[in-house]
Amino acid sequence: MIHMGIGYDVHRLVEGRKLVLGGVDLHHTKGLDGHSDADVVMHAICDALLGALGESDIGHYFPNTDSRWRNVASKVFLQEAARLVALRGGRIVNVDCTVIAQTPKIAPFIHAMKGNISTALEIHPARVGVKATTNEGLGFLGREEGIAAMAVAGLELPT
Repeated sequence: MIHMGIGYDVHRLVEGRKLVLGGVDLHHTKGLDGHSDADVVMHAICDALLGALGESDIGHYFPNTDSRWRNVASKVFLQEAARLVALRGGRIVNVDCTVIAQTPKIAPFIHAMKGNISTALEIHPARVGVKATTNEGLGFLGREEGIAAMAVAGLELPT
């Protein structure tokens, strides 16, 4: 049976942090504020996978109150989500993520992001979609105060 999940994450842009999206350092003037590396792409995908399993969100598994997760690369979270899928006898069919950012331009980094995500999930890169859009200058995303990501995941799980 196919199960679908959806994920969303958003973090504030701040000075003095790396901007990591999909496991790639974009070398931007600001980075995302968060307890881990604040990678909204990997966080949204993780939540989508957990949702497809009918599980709690990323904060349940990796709470920002736990010092073990301070500055951890978010690929660790994706690897754990993939492990949970495998524990249930499941298979990741695909994941798809849209990044919402006014700047920087995401397109030059998409290939590397797909590679990092597929490696963390142990799936073929053709099963990973990454796209980007702006917020047309509207709201906090349009004012370049933060970056968000939405994701969906499809899992094949035994009945």
